[in-house]
Amino acid sequence: MAKPKTETMVAEIMDNIRRVFQVVNEQSKLVERETGLTGPQVWAIKVIEAHGTLRVSELAGKMYLHPTTVVGILDRLEKRGLVTRTRSATDRRVVDVSLTDEGRRLVDHTPEVASNKITHGLESLGIPELTIIYHGLDRLTQILDATNLPPAFFGTSEINLPKGKRRSQP
Repeated sequence: MAKPKTETMVAEIMDNIRRVFQVVNEQSKLVERETGLTGPQVWAIKVIEAHGTLRVSELAGKMYLHPTTVVGILDRLEKRGLVTRTRSATDRRVVDVSLTDEGRRLVDHTPEVASNKITHGLESLGIPELTIIYHGLDRLTQILDATNLPPAFFGTSEINLPKGKRRSQP
């Protein structure tokens, strides 16, 4: 039988997990309803807007995503006329991404997405707090037997990381 303190802690953890899912779900629906874009697409245009023209690899790094994943997001944004990609004249492997005028107009009226809020919040923490969160979430994925699931984005079926890739542990 669980001790009263354990029961209280488990109840509070479950409530906090529910709150996180609730906020992520509500923000994803709001963003899609207001913009017609997925959360990852809005996140990408917000990052580009905040940093200006970026290389695809730089954008992927700022979004903590695999470059292949970012290319898929950019494909859809480019089709909508929100971003442009320009190949470097000196190194054809380098591709710069920037917002179009339409992309800048859209980003000005777009709500914040959960991924952006979470990323900024985590980046503001020190190593001790990040370590606690890292190990806690890692353990939770183990409890759920989900360590080998490909990481899907919030509110979409889009996946990060190419098949067969696994993150490394700090």
